[in-house]
Amino acid sequence: MLESQRERVPLNDAGEPDTALAFLTFARSCVLKKLDGLDEEQLRRRLVVSDTTLLGLVQHLTDAERYWIGHTLGGDPDYADVSFDMLVAPDRSAADVVAAYRAAIAASDTRLRAVGSLDTLSANPVNGEPRTARWVVAHLTSETVRHAGHADILRELIDGVTGR
Repeated sequence: MLESQRERVPLNDAGEPDTALAFLTFARSCVLKKLDGLDEEQLRRRLVVSDTTLLGLVQHLTDAERYWIGHTLGGDPDYADVSFDMLVAPDRSAADVVAAYRAAIAASDTRLRAVGSLDTLSANPVNGEPRTARWVVAHLTSETVRHAGHADILRELIDGVTGR
C-alpha cells in the first residue's frame, strides 16, 4: 500500500520575490521529506544504474546551493570549485550530509534576503555574462525540483512512500 507525503504547493503570491522563494523553499522541503524515517543503509541504497542515492542527491544539492547562491550570486570564492558529487564518503554520516544541506540553505536564504531585488546581477558570470538573482533563483529551483522528483522515485522504490 502506498503512503503519501503530499503537501500543498505554496500559495504565496505577494510579489515576485515572495513567490520565487516560497517555491524554492517548498522544493527543498520536498527533498528533505524523502529522507524521513529511513536508516543509513536505505539513504545510501543504490537503486539505479547511476550512483544516485537519496543521500547523494542531498550532498549534490548542498553543492548547488553553495555554488549558485554563494559563489555565482554572492561571489564567495570558497564555493567556486564544489564537486556536485553524488558519491557520499562511507565515513560521512547521513546526519552530517543533512546538516550541511540545512546550513547551505540557511546561508543561501540569508544571502537572498540581503540581495533585496531579484534584478541584482550576479557577482560571477554564467557563460561569460552576469545573471540576475531572479535567474539564479529560478535555476536553483529547477535543479532542486528535478532532484526532488528523483528522490520521490527512489523513496517509492525503497518503501512505497510517495508524495511531494
